[in-house]
Amino acid sequence: MQDCYTGDIGDYAKYGLLRKLSAGKTLGVAWYLFPDEEHKSDGDLIGYLEKPRLWRSHDPDLYDTLKGIVTDGQRTVSEVERRGVLGDAQFSSEMLSITNLPVADLREWRSKWFERVLTTLEHCDLVFADPDNGLCEHDRFRPGRVADWKRLPLSEAKALGSDRTAVIYHHNTRRKGGHREEVSYWIEKLGAGTRALRWRAFGARTFFIVNPTPGMLDILEAFAHEWGPKAELHHR
Repeated sequence: MQDCYTGDIGDYAKYGLLRKLSAGKTLGVAWYLFPDEEHKSDGDLIGYLEKPRLWRSHDPDLYDTLKGIVTDGQRTVSEVERRGVLGDAQFSSEMLSITNLPVADLREWRSKWFERVLTTLEHCDLVFADPDNGLCEHDRFRPGRVADWKRLPLSEAKALGSDRTAVIYHHNTRRKGGHREEVSYWIEKLGAGTRALRWRAFGARTFFIVNPTPGMLDILEAFAHEWGPKAELHHR
């Protein structure tokens, strides 16, 4: 996640889904917050906020809050926390930013950072992880390279979902075989029972739901139906 994306169309679906899934749960959010990259234009996907007839009905309160955040020029995750977008959720908000260290020290810092995430969210029974780019295989994750911190290694996704439900954000890539095959690949890697909701509005992003409870499966079905053809549910 980067602050500059706050309030975009991906956020609208993301928070809308979490607000549904977290009913009766203790939600924890691991932002995987990475410093803003000013050359990126991805955060410009806020045109939906000028089309209330098309988008507002999905979650009017959320829509109005995100529009307020964008209009006020307060596009940060701390503002999302402050305005109660996700209710009483617990947040792990430590920035993934450190420089001028040897590679070995960077590796150690990144490892300790994740330990702090787990400690902060240890009492949550539903956890959301929001890496900037999404999932990657553990053996392709280089913790001593800061640019890799924009991704979430599979091992961390499994740790976050150990003995509880985890929702993992993934920005779909140009992987050979297309997005459907990519989604199927990660469902298999994340384990039996994993579901995926692909949100296809202005780009493709997928939310993987690891260890969903039976009640959550009904919520996912309803969400996909209510949010229309841009929300597509996948399972093995």
